[in-house]
Amino acid sequence: MAMRRQSKISLDRGSELLEERIRFCDGRCRSNPIRNFSADQICKAIEDYREIHRVQIQIDFEWKRGVLDGRLVFIKVDASGGQEVYRDIVVSSQMSSHNNALKLLGCCLEIPEGPALVYEYAENGCLNSHIRDGSLPWGTRLKIAKEIANAVTYLHTAFPRPIIHRDIAPRNIFLNKNQAPKLVDFSFSISIPEGKSKAGDDHLVGTYGFLDPEYVMTKFVTEKTDVFSFGVLLLVLLTGRAPIQGEIHLIEYVGRVNEAVDPMIRGNGGEAIDQQQLEAAIELALRCTSASGEDRPLMIEVAKELQRIERSITAAT
Repeated sequence: MAMRRQSKISLDRGSELLEERIRFCDGRCRSNPIRNFSADQICKAIEDYREIHRVQIQIDFEWKRGVLDGRLVFIKVDASGGQEVYRDIVVSSQMSSHNNALKLLGCCLEIPEGPALVYEYAENGCLNSHIRDGSLPWGTRLKIAKEIANAVTYLHTAFPRPIIHRDIAPRNIFLNKNQAPKLVDFSFSISIPEGKSKAGDDHLVGTYGFLDPEYVMTKFVTEKTDVFSFGVLLLVLLTGRAPIQGEIHLIEYVGRVNEAVDPMIRGNGGEAIDQQQLEAAIELALRCTSASGEDRPLMIEVAKELQRIERSITAAT
């Protein structure tokens, strides 16, 4: 009876996943095959890790470590019951070829609590914890920003219709053993129809403090929606502060560079910091977080500017 129930759950969810794939990609998804794991395989993977560690807890799902086929993996169990998990699977599978997206290895659709997504392992965990403890030197912070900008640019430009992430924030970025960033959680992503520059959605989603005010007011999503969130992310990396300081947003807090920049950047590992590089990074972040979307750069322009700033560090050393 239990096996029959699991089979029905798997078939029903498989149908929902197929429908979401067709709807979201308009029949033009790239073929990035992923494995279908059984519930027994997922349970054994977690048990084989011996101690279950919660990597990160959110409202509707949790991350766990596991061992599958002799390799460490991350397992995200989604109990939200919404369509978003199928969108996450669809877009994650499309992004798996990008170096700065957490690679989706497969999924399990037969767990009663909700689908489980299996990802490559990222040894250094979530970016959030590293920002809080101030452990990242300036060069690493800039590298993270540049490579996440590349991943978001890929989302916006590499597909038949631009895909907007809508939740770019430190909690959705993991770091591997080399501190390379991996963007994750595409459950809130939305595609912009061909020939259009925006998509309407009355369902407001994202992380408080990172939300584009134009999106909040108009309920329209554009490429500049992600640009704003990325700009806040860059400010968080630069200052080591949360996006909301009491009742003041970090954008308003950032004034003179000497007062705004995380002091841990200046004293970490004896790394030489060029004042002009810091000023260029903060100026770019403030442009990204302009009140009007028209005044913000495109993500491809942001990625190029961050590459230029990073090269100036290399030249300086």
